[in-house]
Amino acid sequence: MILRKRRVSVEEAMRHLPGPGGERFATVLEHGSLDIEIYAPRGTDPQKPHTRDEVYFVVSGRGEFINGPARERISPGDVLFVPAHEEHRFENFTDDLVVWVMFYGPEGGEAALASAP
Repeated sequence: MILRKRRVSVEEAMRHLPGPGGERFATVLEHGSLDIEIYAPRGTDPQKPHTRDEVYFVVSGRGEFINGPARERISPGDVLFVPAHEEHRFENFTDDLVVWVMFYGPEGGEAALASAP
């Protein structure tokens, strides 16, 4: 369910999880090219590369984040950028991992704009 407002709390967003099919993410705000989701993987993180740039804000939990060739420890308050089409996922994370996810910009990411004629 996408909320049509300008403010969403973590508590409100988490009421949409798990989704009807067991989904661990839900889109909670949209505006133009901006999509904001709440994401709370449990057990494993099956993400595949996305077609747009994205930013994660770690709300709770700890673990590791694979971002292309890099592996980094994550904790609440961290901000993570992933360019479009980059392999990424959370690993070895605690059961309380919750992140905001913001997708934005064009398909192919902002790098696609730089290569446009």
